[in-house]
Amino acid sequence: MQQVSTTFHFHNMETGSLVSIDNLSKEEILKILRTAAYFEEHPNQKILDGKIVATLFFEPSTRTRLSFETAVQRLGGRIIGFSDPAATSTSKGETLKDTIKMVSNYADLIVMRHYLEGAAQYATEVTDIPIINAGDGANQHPSQTLLDLYSLYKTQGTLENLTITMVGDLKYGRTVHSLLMAMRHFNPTFRFVACKELQMPEFYKQFCLDNGIQFTEHEDFNQAVIDTSDIIYMTRVQRERFTDIMEYEKVKDLYSLNNAMLETSRQNLRILHPLPRVNEINRDVDDNPKAYYFQQAKNGLYARQAIICRALGIDLPVK
Repeated sequence: MQQVSTTFHFHNMETGSLVSIDNLSKEEILKILRTAAYFEEHPNQKILDGKIVATLFFEPSTRTRLSFETAVQRLGGRIIGFSDPAATSTSKGETLKDTIKMVSNYADLIVMRHYLEGAAQYATEVTDIPIINAGDGANQHPSQTLLDLYSLYKTQGTLENLTITMVGDLKYGRTVHSLLMAMRHFNPTFRFVACKELQMPEFYKQFCLDNGIQFTEHEDFNQAVIDTSDIIYMTRVQRERFTDIMEYEKVKDLYSLNNAMLETSRQNLRILHPLPRVNEINRDVDDNPKAYYFQQAKNGLYARQAIICRALGIDLPVK
């Protein structure tokens, strides 16, 4: 980003909570990305000395939890919390409200993942300390979106005017929903590649129409779509979102990317995936320089360091 020396004053929402990517203006998004770039150059700092961050994972997610916890530790903070709700008083019937209120007594910041949509928003209403939403059901996953945006910026040199092809589970995939909403500031063109059962929901298509975002829909993941993309965002068909296992079996392997499919693609094309992957990206893609999903995951550390500092109102002398 522009090499401007500046000090950040974060003022979003009363507490610096991050519940939805919608909480952030274009300028705030760019600020977070500049801060992430700063942390990529200086990952180890002692700026959270004396701060305690609670990670409350009511739904398992090793990747997101470890990324947040590493971010806190690299910044010199401490962590309390749980990754298995069965081991907490929730399993005894304690309400979410009581859990949040209780943990608020011990921590400066709560990072939470919950299986219910709206749980993070609710948490902000029952406590004064900032809440970072690490995923609520099929709803939002804003820290993933910010690391995705940082990955787009690093690989393309810009966020403006990109053609982004989203493939796979567009119905339940909260990562694609959040990314779509964040990109409204940057004039993207989207291709939605999915089978009928997993198409992008009407709500998000209407969001595109309301915001003047161009998109096309495809059931076939064809060469023409691949060859005109700047970014291909692959997603896993999530078994846990299906009530009918037969439905899942029918659609789980419909879209798979292999190395041969990339032969005539653009030089600047990068393949992203929020991980974990199953069969949707063949292992032979891993060594292709256009594969970016492992670096994308690494970018999560820097993006989350930036989000944590924003939540706690910590100003950084970012170039």
